[in-house]
Amino acid sequence: MQVFTLRQAQDTATSAGDLVRRLAAVPGREDRLAHLEQVPPREAVFADWPEWASSDVVRAFTARGIERPWRHQAVAADAAHDGSHVIVSTGTASGKSLAYQLPALTAIRDGRGPRGERGAGVLYLAPTKALAQDQLTGLRELGVDVRAVTHDGDSTREQRDWTRDFGEYILTNPDMLHRSLLPGHQRWTSFFRSLRYVVIDECHHYRGVFGAHVSHVLRRLRRICALYGSSPTFILASATVAEPAIAGERLIGLPVLPVTADASPRGELSIALWQPPLTSHAGENGAPVRRAASAETADLLADLVSSDVRTLAFVRSRVGAEQVALTTAAELEEVDPSLPGRVASYRGGYLPEERRAIEASLRSGELLGLAATNALELGIDISGLDAVVLAGYPGRRSAFWQQIGRAGRGAGDALGILVARDDPLDTYLVTHPDALLGQPVEATVFDPANPYVVGPHLCAAAQEVPLTEPDLPLFGPGAREILDNLVASGLLRKRPKGWYWTDRRRAADLADIRSSGGSQVQLIEAETGRVVGTVDAASSHASAHAGAVYVHRGETYLVHELDLEEHVAVISRDDPGYSTSAREVTDISIVAEREHAAWGECRLAYGDVDVSHQVVSFLRRRQPSGEVLGEELLDLPERTLRTAAVWWTVPASALEAAGLDQTDIPGAAHAAEHCSIGLLPLIATCDRWDIGGVSTASHPDTGMLTVFVYDGHPGGAGFSERGFRAAREWLGATLETIEACECDDGCPSCVQSPKCGNQNNPLDKQGAIVLLRLLLQK
Repeated sequence: MQVFTLRQAQDTATSAGDLVRRLAAVPGREDRLAHLEQVPPREAVFADWPEWASSDVVRAFTARGIERPWRHQAVAADAAHDGSHVIVSTGTASGKSLAYQLPALTAIRDGRGPRGERGAGVLYLAPTKALAQDQLTGLRELGVDVRAVTHDGDSTREQRDWTRDFGEYILTNPDMLHRSLLPGHQRWTSFFRSLRYVVIDECHHYRGVFGAHVSHVLRRLRRICALYGSSPTFILASATVAEPAIAGERLIGLPVLPVTADASPRGELSIALWQPPLTSHAGENGAPVRRAASAETADLLADLVSSDVRTLAFVRSRVGAEQVALTTAAELEEVDPSLPGRVASYRGGYLPEERRAIEASLRSGELLGLAATNALELGIDISGLDAVVLAGYPGRRSAFWQQIGRAGRGAGDALGILVARDDPLDTYLVTHPDALLGQPVEATVFDPANPYVVGPHLCAAAQEVPLTEPDLPLFGPGAREILDNLVASGLLRKRPKGWYWTDRRRAADLADIRSSGGSQVQLIEAETGRVVGTVDAASSHASAHAGAVYVHRGETYLVHELDLEEHVAVISRDDPGYSTSAREVTDISIVAEREHAAWGECRLAYGDVDVSHQVVSFLRRRQPSGEVLGEELLDLPERTLRTAAVWWTVPASALEAAGLDQTDIPGAAHAAEHCSIGLLPLIATCDRWDIGGVSTASHPDTGMLTVFVYDGHPGGAGFSERGFRAAREWLGATLETIEACECDDGCPSCVQSPKCGNQNNPLDKQGAIVLLRLLLQK
């Protein structure tokens, strides 16, 4: 291991880039450093404190060492104070909190009554409880006299009562707003009447179906505020949101002013793209496999910790984070027995006090290395880090910059290393660095007009206050038609004065904003009757069927029974020495075409489809070799999904002219489908698990070769539409990934998929290249 510190590098006028070059020069690591980019430092640009700012608030900030705000902080605060809705889209650690805290705290202080009555109300929304708690800690440390309190699932009844009666700066999340504050608005009358600011932090987090749900929760909030005579100013914040004005307006339904010129200082940032080597092991169908990104990350984390570089490693799974920490500690034991205790893991599922202790140890320097899930991705204040290692691309450029941005806070120099997984998207990015480092973050994709989202929120709104005709524009142009359907189904009742909720259930339960409305299957331990966890009913067919091996929080269970009527799966803890993978049959039919584009004889289209799935069997594979032990049949019902899709067709004459044999076409289309699914997250804010695909040599609705990529959510989530809009870039990257891969017949880095229901068969890598060239040249 190389003993060389980043602080030493700065003292000797050597960059962090030299450190990563030394790491790459360790014997056996030849050719792993695929690219190194160095982003130059930036000087700060300051502004004066606004004249309207409360003197108490300004004194509190100056006592924390902030003599003057940066220019973008002052610009955003001024606009919000004047009543303009604002989105602050500047880099990580650029002080976005001050931009909304300055007007918010000033409004509270200036609005206090003579006997200390509640001042102006502020509602802060965070995507996670951890971020809200971190913000609360920061407010308390600031020392301004405001009644700030969190309102979430951990709050006691007494705390909630106090918050409702006295709280001024309330920190919560969209789910609590949806399930608690809005349905119980009569008990929150004084707060809603006083509400001056709504802060939506890390607003890029609201995308896909979740983003569509949150957009309607915010529309319902605006409606309730109007009922009590208030019209709050919205302040949105994110380090990584594309087209901030468009994204902000889509989220809140109102025009927003973008503040994007980052005036904060930044040290030099060195970014390394690192590709693990191919191994001698063979994977599915004999394909070559690369060394695991987690193993490579553990090595790099051990090297950096042993070199006194304070490092955070992001790992995609909870089990993976634990394993990276254990492996790193074992490697450090060989170097210095005092070092293993300075490495830890951090993930969801830890108790709050455990997480706070780990965060404090990392800030103080007691911990030098931390392997974490994306629970630490959002703006929790972890200062003093030197380096960040990513065990695999996190799926979006926005998440990449969020994670890389955790290093170098406080204007210090920083190092970021992306270790590629054996995956088409990771492979493409490390071999095409401009696609990652030279491009803006992806558009925040969600569709507020999705009828599967709008309907439940119309029901929730009607239960809060009966809906009237003037309310309908708030919920989009399709609201009236959706209302008619809700009346026809008996969920709402039309009266002369409006639409009323008539069901005894809570309407908010219809709009499960965290799981897009899908029902859940409970995982119940046979021996104790304890509920171990839940899984979406739609995915339970593939992951929790009878005979499945199910992994939950690092523990392995065997599924004995799946009862779809009772929404229960009975499991017991077991380690049978094998894993299971479901085999699924999928059919797709075109319902309606919304748009199309002619590419010569080929055709690209976007529209509505019906997708039917049926899990028919599962394979048992010995672990860790992957050897197939057998296949067992299953008798599970077919499921149907109405959603949105992008598809492309190629006529038989073009295939024949390109020299594609009839026997090669199914494998060529299947391989192109797999890789295109893996590359769609390059241009849309999705994960490959959010989308699905179907390919066929001759589809009955088109009469020719057709490849579909569809959204895995009822009504669509905007992902496939984004693919249609950027098809040339998306499919071009797909072709480049397959062509550049060094395997012969296809592997996980190009055309194999971990979610394939047909065990990656048939696949024809060379045929996919011919097919995509044919499509793109048109």
